Amino acid sequence: MVSTAPYGAWESPIGAALAASHDGHPEFVGSVGDETWWTEPRPEESGRRALVRRRSDGTERPLLPAPWNVRSRVIEYGGQPWAGVPREEGGPLGVFVHFADQRLYAFEPEAPGFPAPRPLTPVSPVGGGLRWADPLLLPGRGEVWCVLEEFTGEAPTDVRRVIAAVPLDGSAAEDRTAVRELTGDGHRFVTGPQLSPDGRRAAWIAWDHPQKPWDGTELKLADVTADGGFTGVRTLAGGQRIGGEGGEGESIVQVGWAPDGALLAVSDRSGWWNLYRVAVEDGQATALCPREEEFGGPLWRIGFRWFAPMPGGLIAVLHGRGACALGILDPETGELCDAVGPWTEWAPSLAVQSTRVVGVAAGPRSSYELVELDTATGRTRAIGAEHRDAIDPAYYPEPQTRTFRGPGGRDIHAHVHPPHSPDHIAPDGELPPYVVWVHGGPTAHAPLVLDLEIAYFTSRGIGVAEVNYGGSSGYGREYRNRLREQWGIVDVEDCAAVAEALAEEGTADRARLAIRGGSAGGWTAAASLTSTDLYACGTVIYPVLDLVGWASDGTHDFESQYLESLIGPLAEVPDRYRDRSPLHHADRITAPFLLLQGLDDVICPPAQCERFIAAMTGRGVPHAYITFEGEGHGFRRADTMIRALEAELSLYVQTFGIAPSPPGVPALKLET
Repeated sequence: MVSTAPYGAWESPIGAALAASHDGHPEFVGSVGDETWWTEPRPEESGRRALVRRRSDGTERPLLPAPWNVRSRVIEYGGQPWAGVPREEGGPLGVFVHFADQRLYAFEPEAPGFPAPRPLTPVSPVGGGLRWADPLLLPGRGEVWCVLEEFTGEAPTDVRRVIAAVPLDGSAAEDRTAVRELTGDGHRFVTGPQLSPDGRRAAWIAWDHPQKPWDGTELKLADVTADGGFTGVRTLAGGQRIGGEGGEGESIVQVGWAPDGALLAVSDRSGWWNLYRVAVEDGQATALCPREEEFGGPLWRIGFRWFAPMPGGLIAVLHGRGACALGILDPETGELCDAVGPWTEWAPSLAVQSTRVVGVAAGPRSSYELVELDTATGRTRAIGAEHRDAIDPAYYPEPQTRTFRGPGGRDIHAHVHPPHSPDHIAPDGELPPYVVWVHGGPTAHAPLVLDLEIAYFTSRGIGVAEVNYGGSSGYGREYRNRLREQWGIVDVEDCAAVAEALAEEGTADRARLAIRGGSAGGWTAAASLTSTDLYACGTVIYPVLDLVGWASDGTHDFESQYLESLIGPLAEVPDRYRDRSPLHHADRITAPFLLLQGLDDVICPPAQCERFIAAMTGRGVPHAYITFEGEGHGFRRADTMIRALEAELSLYVQTFGIAPSPPGVPALKLET
């Protein structure tokens, strides 16, 4: 029976514990013989990531028991943390990075008695130590080639990165000198090497500060000697300004080899990330399917894969707005055939087994799961980490993809999730509260997928609008570049424009608008609270609050010069860094807010939050500051996510004047 109750007061079967148990998704899929391996989250096991295998008979089980945590910290956001190869005898051989000590380990899951994984690399006491990512397992050479990140001092920017070869015999476990470096210190950042089918060449991507990989990178090529060394290292593509001096850099985000020895790369030289065949002789690039859509995305983690060559010459690709559709490309004709199914978002993690392609996909009615496309039959099906409805799907949001108009008539893309419940309707004439969700990055985008955190609110009568503001990825370089030197302006304006439009058209209650974001989204939420009175309250999660501090060894190396493009060169526009920082305008905040922070966060350290709270104390603005021990940048533990969600809901209940208060939600104590 449908009952009438105020928006926000609806009872819902989607509790915070249920939402937390479904947070995170499978990542880093790979083929090991006829098996598929991947990592997946375990929120209930202190947030570790388990390495899971699916055998050819369809059985699925973890490869490593707790507390093994398969996750790399290279560039802090990590990257491909494992590799595996089949063997004729003894079962597969695998290597992985363990999060706790960042050492590289080898293991043999079918060895008698399943011996404990054995370390391959040493521990360094210097700074963040030694870290590894994007491994290439070469048993024939007795080595694993991968990215080595080595700290040379205590500062977060005292670091170097090279491609290195680690012996599989364990001789480097206590001896750093046993690790062979294949590249020198020519570049600040590198990806793992991709070996040509004949083993004679290696290709990888490199870039340097102040560029981010979505600004400009280089495609590097080397000849591989008989003893496994690199020689004749050269830049084959990238490394120049498109349109001459002062033009935009070329962003190459993935490189790989086709079975016939053709070198493939995803580049945005046209203004869109497209797939190219690159001649190894002179770097001449030929577009295989030129379109004004994306075949790649921002390289936030080393080892992202938007394409995967297939044995017969076809190429599995991700493409479309946000590179969110799976297709099979014929590189000779340019013909592209899309997979069918309910999935609207594919993660950049593709693997190939003969005629089959496996990836991680989700849709508006399903969470991320492993999906297989059999190109011989055209059939798609979920094969691992399968989505199962924990509650009646009638409680899921019913999102709308919309385009709004911002200042100057510019397009702003968004996903709008109206309040929805099969059990409740609101009283006649009442408009719902809405929360604007701001994604992180900021060079990223909000995908159109089922998110039980969103459903936690919409099923209670609180709408959510996810805004892909100017600067978001997925819409070409021109859209990404809207945020250049405009962070804190364009993002704030675009979010406000969407909120204003929802109120103006009668979709949302103008008096009950809120803003919420984490990381870069936390910055936008905080900046919005200091620059506009549009929002009744805000939730700010592990944010950037002080640009001057963040740019002065206040964050990790990967993003340490991100602000050079987002704000402008610090040496040239120092006042801009202070003028846009929410920390220096805390006196302008009048709306209640909730601030959530992990105490182990090295990307957005808690010191900024502590200074912000000190500036707010005694000013009469209701607020709460909750910290979480053992959490870094992005919450992973179930108990953390439960408390954070319930605190956020309580903030809205109190600020929006929702009555009666939803049952079972602890009241958040707001200080002044």
